[in-house]
Amino acid sequence: MLHIEHVVRRFGERVALNDVSFSIGETEVVGFVGRNGAGKTTTMRVIMGLLQADEGRVLWNGSPITDANRQRIGYMPEERGLYPKMRCADQLAYFAQLAGVTRKDSQRHAEELLESFGLSSRSQDTVDKLSLGNQQRIQLAAALVGSPQLLVLDEPFSGLDPVGVDALSAMLKQRTSTGVGMLFSSHQLELLEQLADRVVIIDKGVILADEQVDPTNRGALGIRYRALIAEAEQAQ
Repeated sequence: MLHIEHVVRRFGERVALNDVSFSIGETEVVGFVGRNGAGKTTTMRVIMGLLQADEGRVLWNGSPITDANRQRIGYMPEERGLYPKMRCADQLAYFAQLAGVTRKDSQRHAEELLESFGLSSRSQDTVDKLSLGNQQRIQLAAALVGSPQLLVLDEPFSGLDPVGVDALSAMLKQRTSTGVGMLFSSHQLELLEQLADRVVIIDKGVILADEQVDPTNRGALGIRYRALIAEAEQAQ
């Protein structure tokens, strides 16, 4: 579905991404892990067209990605993009229209999303009246408007308590079980093991590993991750 090929991105003299390549297949869940500043957010912004690659390219089903293709991607940025004084239902209807849903259908679409997230009773509340966990749910709901084929989620579990993490994990599992692909970043390695089919490990803009997750060997990812980071440090 989505292929990132030999992407390089510089900020002045700093190389943020250095020959980054990996793919996300249809219905595949890919975990993206790395230290702060490793290049995860920059990669996601290049995928979404918010940043331009200095070299390399992003492909959608084998062709250079277009704005129309990006409408099939549900994006959840690390810096949350909600309007705090806007009612939840109106906000989701607005995002639905931006994703190509007709104005006539956008309100119904918003109500269905709110119901699926257990937030129907909060539809007329403004976002700033919600708890952090419920704000996360609204942000994820915004990423799901228009029935995307792929989700790109930057730290979707950031700031959530354990109950919120479990609830959001269950929602994502339900959505991916319907055939939606997903790329998501997280510092919580146990969540990556639970949710991901594959994991891509990045450090200082370089891909260190791209491999399958072994669901029968819990904890192995943490050991593998720390070993790769240590090797990368020693090689410098």
